[in-house]
Amino acid sequence: MTVAIVYSRALAGVDAPLVTVEVHLANGLPAFNLVGLPETEVKESRERVRAALQNAQFGFPARRITVNLAPAELPKESGRFDLPIAIGILVATGQLPGNRLCEYEFAGELALTGELRPIRGALAMTLKASGDGRAFILPQASAAEAALVRAAVVYPARSLLDVCAHLTGRDALPRQAEQPIMAVADHVSGPRRSQGQPQARRALEIAAAGRHSLLMIGPPGTGKSMLAQRLPGVLPPMDEADALEAAAIQSLTGGFRLEHWGQRPYRSPHHTASGVALVGGGSDPRPGEISLAHHGVLFLDELPEFDRRVLEVLREPLESGRIHISRAARQAEFPAEFQLVSAMNPCPCGYLGHPSGRCRCTPDQILRYRSRISGPLLDRIDLQIEVPGIPANALRNTSEGEASGTVQARAERAREVQLARQGKPNAMLTPKEIDWHCPPDADGDSLLRQAVARLNLSARAYHRVLKVARTIADLADTDSLAGSHVAEAIGYRRGLDRI
Repeated sequence: MTVAIVYSRALAGVDAPLVTVEVHLANGLPAFNLVGLPETEVKESRERVRAALQNAQFGFPARRITVNLAPAELPKESGRFDLPIAIGILVATGQLPGNRLCEYEFAGELALTGELRPIRGALAMTLKASGDGRAFILPQASAAEAALVRAAVVYPARSLLDVCAHLTGRDALPRQAEQPIMAVADHVSGPRRSQGQPQARRALEIAAAGRHSLLMIGPPGTGKSMLAQRLPGVLPPMDEADALEAAAIQSLTGGFRLEHWGQRPYRSPHHTASGVALVGGGSDPRPGEISLAHHGVLFLDELPEFDRRVLEVLREPLESGRIHISRAARQAEFPAEFQLVSAMNPCPCGYLGHPSGRCRCTPDQILRYRSRISGPLLDRIDLQIEVPGIPANALRNTSEGEASGTVQARAERAREVQLARQGKPNAMLTPKEIDWHCPPDADGDSLLRQAVARLNLSARAYHRVLKVARTIADLADTDSLAGSHVAEAIGYRRGLDRI
């Protein structure tokens, strides 16, 4: 009886649990069995591994082979286990020494020729396991993203033969060079200057400075989508830890590219998206749009066109910054510290309040249209602003607006003040922290009391007004929360009421 143990990581969310690939050879009729809840992609590795070993001129044992993927209760998916299975067979048959297997973790899909193909989740796997003391042998196409984790030792390999030569000491694999850190590029390339819509641009700056959620209400063609697309370019740059977290989530879906490193994620799902598409899920849970927007922007255009039950899934992650997915077989948790930006028309036809007078919607139609967005969800949106139609003479104005870089610099300074004061953006303050860091002066307190009475503000809305006012004061570079700051923050809570 011969047993070889090879270490690998399962693609099971950002936790990336360790999997041991145990290869057992026994006498009997030739057979190749895979156990340990392998899914279809893993079961098909039998043929890929067999062909790869034979094409690499290795002998394939005419014995009973049992490959156990432990732990048994964890479903195994993707072709990443091809390489560790092949290594285990070679060690079990004595064609490869096994004394160095404990030093490495292996992952890679094998082509029939023995070449190694890229895998999903290389960065997530490496980020989780970099402190375990083992180096990583990965396909060359996946090693570059894994090397973004500075603490990780990554060896890129082009083929099964390269891996075997490294393990025997004949031809050592070169260590993957560290990738340049934080080569940040804005989400939107080229000149970025916004003209018109001064109130919307002001709200966008406040949202960027304090990480507040934003709802823009206005007729078609007033620049709502353009403003949302500009937001990643005015958000403060991410630090290395946040960039790694965001990139690891993107890596789980295979959507991460090195040229995106350091950029704020920007996700804009269509309004036909389901609740699972937003939250994530599946038999083997994967992140949804909310988690893919981690440390970035989730833009929901045509907000009332989303199914109401789909929109309701936003409520918990907006408060907690986490997504908990529970299935009968297993549970998963994904980070979801995203910034919600949404846009909608004021009525079904879209032209309520437009100077052209084109709107013919009845009050009942308008009420039904707006009621698709629940009160609890609106209560969680900090800034609700009107984006009115732009007059024709303003469209012909050729003067340049304010550059995104200028706005970003102000937002970054305000964010630095917040981090120095409380260690987090204003939008993430708890009620106790609000009492400590956001006390208004006498005028501000009086205005806030009147607003609570006249506008029927909830306790959540009361706290969110104070958080927005704190951000406005930070942009003004003042410690005190004056009445003018509170008054402006209250104005951003009346978006639908004033239309």
